Amino acid sequence: MKNPSTRLVFEYWDTLRGERSAPERGEIEPGALRHALADTFVLENEPIGPVFRLAGTRLCALLGHELRGRAFTALWSDVESQAEMRRLAQTVMDESAGAVAGLTGETRTGAPVYLELLLLPLRYRGRTHARMLGSLSAAATPEWLGLDSIESMRMISLRMLWPGLAPRQ
Repeated sequence: MKNPSTRLVFEYWDTLRGERSAPERGEIEPGALRHALADTFVLENEPIGPVFRLAGTRLCALLGHELRGRAFTALWSDVESQAEMRRLAQTVMDESAGAVAGLTGETRTGAPVYLELLLLPLRYRGRTHARMLGSLSAAATPEWLGLDSIESMRMISLRMLWPGLAPRQ
């Protein structure tokens, strides 16, 4: 975990979950994530796959549009990457495991950007396979933020945070 937002969200989630595999969605307090809130999102598991329920302002600016109600996999332009992200999200829910992925992207004007994606399972009213907490952030705020947006992304690295093996704080 390289990006400050990624570390903050993970540490908060890890503290909340305690000895459980995942915390409840209702335990998440936005104020506790205020320094990462702009990069944070909540996904809801729908029949079509994960859908954005909430998304931070900086994340929406990076991608050039509001994400609420959009499919998580729609962030990737090619079918193969969409399937890969669908499988990753399913693994996070099935195994109650976290995932940290390194992404490379390109803006509409061709500027490269390196991002870090975090996906963490959440319970919702006791149910698993319901929600995920995540963050997607650049290492530093891009100078083009608000003027340009990411057009394509692909995963270049992946680390799973398996239950019982994930770092404890």
